[in-house]
Amino acid sequence: MAPPPKEGIVAAGTGARSYGPALTLLASLFFMWGFITVINNTLLPHLRSVFDLNYFQTTLIESTWFIGYLLASVPSALLIERIGYQRALTTGLAIMTAGSLGMILAAGLPSYWVTLGSLFTVSCGIALLQVAANPYVAVIGPPETSESRLTLVQAFNTTGDVLAIIFGQQLILARTVGGTSLDGRELSYAERMADAQATELPYLIVAIVLAGLAVAIAMAKLPELGASTRRASAEARKNLSLWKHRNLVFGCGAIALCVYAEIGVSSLFINFASQEQIANITKADAASYLAFFWGGMMVGRFAGAWIMRFVAPEKVLALFAAGGIGCALVAVFVTGPVAMYALMAMGLFISIMFPTIFALSIRGLGPLTEEGSGFLIMSIAGGALVFIQGRIADDYGLNWGFLLTAACCAYVLFYALWGSKPASAPQAVAAVD
Repeated sequence: MAPPPKEGIVAAGTGARSYGPALTLLASLFFMWGFITVINNTLLPHLRSVFDLNYFQTTLIESTWFIGYLLASVPSALLIERIGYQRALTTGLAIMTAGSLGMILAAGLPSYWVTLGSLFTVSCGIALLQVAANPYVAVIGPPETSESRLTLVQAFNTTGDVLAIIFGQQLILARTVGGTSLDGRELSYAERMADAQATELPYLIVAIVLAGLAVAIAMAKLPELGASTRRASAEARKNLSLWKHRNLVFGCGAIALCVYAEIGVSSLFINFASQEQIANITKADAASYLAFFWGGMMVGRFAGAWIMRFVAPEKVLALFAAGGIGCALVAVFVTGPVAMYALMAMGLFISIMFPTIFALSIRGLGPLTEEGSGFLIMSIAGGALVFIQGRIADDYGLNWGFLLTAACCAYVLFYALWGSKPASAPQAVAAVD
């Protein structure tokens, strides 16, 4: 007789109905971590005004965020092995809640260092969610639709991105002197201290939602993953190596660079668009245009999930990467609103990169899926390199930094055309169906 499922875990039945409710609940996780990540896009120009930072110091805040992914991803994989997927998801949400409460403290002080520590804590919680949820979504259904399924759920992640921009615009930038002033206005010390407190209410709301979601995940009944997706025993792993999977090795680089491209554009968009030679608008108004960047991400992922049911994901990825190269080059060499529109369009072309690369990278890993996923999530730390773009912006101008964005998309194009092809016969992966 088969052993009963663990508490809180139910064995899957047959058909899409068995994993449909779980997929819906997991979509809410993707939504929430997308939401809290993209609040940073309005938070960074806000903090630049509050603490009087240059672009290097501003992007260093975003780098600290992604260092959390680097340090937390491998321990997250070990924690999942020890406590299981469901408890890991709940733990990740609890960590994010604690970090959000820390942001309230940072705003009240105000403190640059408490802000960095709090954002680092939130990112560690998101890293745990990413390591657990991405492979879970990829394998709980038929393997032939894993790329489409993961892209679809990531679309809800981007829905959170869009709403986060509106949320940050209205509750942070629109309520501050720095957010409603044209670029170049010098704020007094009193104005900067008053602006700092604008983040207290937004992060209180975020903390309450995260705590409620943690309770919901803890009480839910989620389908158990197939045996082949669990970590292999030490004996079984002796003849298995992640390095033999070319699609994973090159996929780690592709994940790092596509995240860098996304973060480089979204973090600097508001400051770029508000420049006199580009659109000459306030930061609050620039945030409205940034919402179209994330809107393009959302539309691209929903559309991509549908297209990949009929067209090979590698071909779709190659097409989108080529479009991203073109848009980045326009932002570098063209001035006026056209440059801003090109960056807005980048959202559409970057949209499918992360989920498609992730699914292609773990294809054929079998019992190595969890470890491979840990390395892929660790690769998200590529976003930490955004400080390089900040240094370029300080020394040469914001537009020249987008040459790096074009180079990132060029690597993704290489991955789609060659790097994503498995070097050996894939190992069977039993899906929970």
